[in-house]
Amino acid sequence: MDRPSSLFDKLWQSHVVHQDEDGTTLLYIDRHLVYEVTSPQAFEGLRLNGRSPRRPETVIATVDHNVPTTTKERHSTDSIPDILSRQQVKQLEKNCKEFNINFFGLGSRNQGIIHVIGPELGGTLPGMTVVAGDSHTSTHGAFGALAFGVGTSDVEHVLATQCLAMKPMKQMLVKIEGTLPFNTSAKDLILTVIQRLGAGGGAGYAIEFDGPVIRQLSMEGRMTICNMAIEAGARVGLVSVDEKTIDYLRNRPYAPQKRYWDAAVTRWQSLVSDPEAHFDKTLVIEASTIRPMVTWGTSPDMVSSVDDVVPDPDDEVNPVKREGMRRALEYMKLLPGTPIRSIQIDKVFIGSCTNSRIEDLRAAAAIVAGKSVSPTVRQALVVPGSGLVKEQAEAEGLDLIFKKSGFEWREPGCSMCLGMNDDRLAPGERCASTSNRNFEGRQGTGG
Repeated sequence: MDRPSSLFDKLWQSHVVHQDEDGTTLLYIDRHLVYEVTSPQAFEGLRLNGRSPRRPETVIATVDHNVPTTTKERHSTDSIPDILSRQQVKQLEKNCKEFNINFFGLGSRNQGIIHVIGPELGGTLPGMTVVAGDSHTSTHGAFGALAFGVGTSDVEHVLATQCLAMKPMKQMLVKIEGTLPFNTSAKDLILTVIQRLGAGGGAGYAIEFDGPVIRQLSMEGRMTICNMAIEAGARVGLVSVDEKTIDYLRNRPYAPQKRYWDAAVTRWQSLVSDPEAHFDKTLVIEASTIRPMVTWGTSPDMVSSVDDVVPDPDDEVNPVKREGMRRALEYMKLLPGTPIRSIQIDKVFIGSCTNSRIEDLRAAAAIVAGKSVSPTVRQALVVPGSGLVKEQAEAEGLDLIFKKSGFEWREPGCSMCLGMNDDRLAPGERCASTSNRNFEGRQGTGG
């Protein structure tokens, strides 16, 4: 009798090309997402070695990390003010044209953050292996796909061979029981998971999320959770396929069409963990305990309820964590015992591959409608995750709500999530951000 298989087992085994005795596996890669920052050296490596992409039709390329988000700087590539950004965007366009790769550049309605456009175009499908030169590729695991980030050398390797050599990961099940309380979201859920596990608690694991709450979440919510599995140290986040997965993908441009659709759905429906499948570790969380959460420090596991106070390092028994908390408080210019709600902020950023989809913008617009940005806030940005998200938001009038409230309505891109463009913090500024990382200096030196 066959051993019960987890979703990870099924995805892994169906892509094995060769496996050594020590477990090192040559894994076939179905979908490769490429952007302007981690790909130039990879394409140059192909040229230097006289190679071409093995299957260019499996590659989707766009510009997102360092593109400007103001309309006046996006009329053409030449209008990008930053020299390095301009060169990288131009180079990706050149590389995609030379190697016959589908490219969504500035001006395309399909341009946007790779982890937003992949799913919305149907480029991410259940059962796939998906890679990109970006750690938050784990986002795509929400579709029952094995998705993870790779380095630039691996970007080249996948382009050239359509394969990667790696060892299987350990497996963790995170089960969320009950029902999410009112005014809590997928972001609060995953911040709670990270708080419980710690920033390194998922290291070496592929995390599958399951339970009634996961089933209740929309696909956008599931993508948020898988996106931030990486912030707990995991490389992969996974959710099994169900009817929500299938309904989301129906009629997407890259999804199977017509007579191929039914066959694909039949295959996808098997992409669930079998009862009694083995997991190396299990974490169960009762959803009723989850509150609206915020990170106060410089690591994603420095998390508190918005109704709580900044914690005191002296209460932490672990000396390494205690010292980390002290450094974070010094950097953030915060004092223990400060109510979270009283922390003064200078900027607000709504966007990133974690929270820039239409559902996120609807939720934010519902909160700010009829209100105004505080006069003490210097700048408030809303940056849609893609051209299609921007179009949909404008069709629903969300942009007008934001602008009337004092927010700036921007063009698609990663924006202030990582400060590789002009959207960044000045030294000493604090930002309330819907992005995925609060690392020291990530949104701007000293910010």
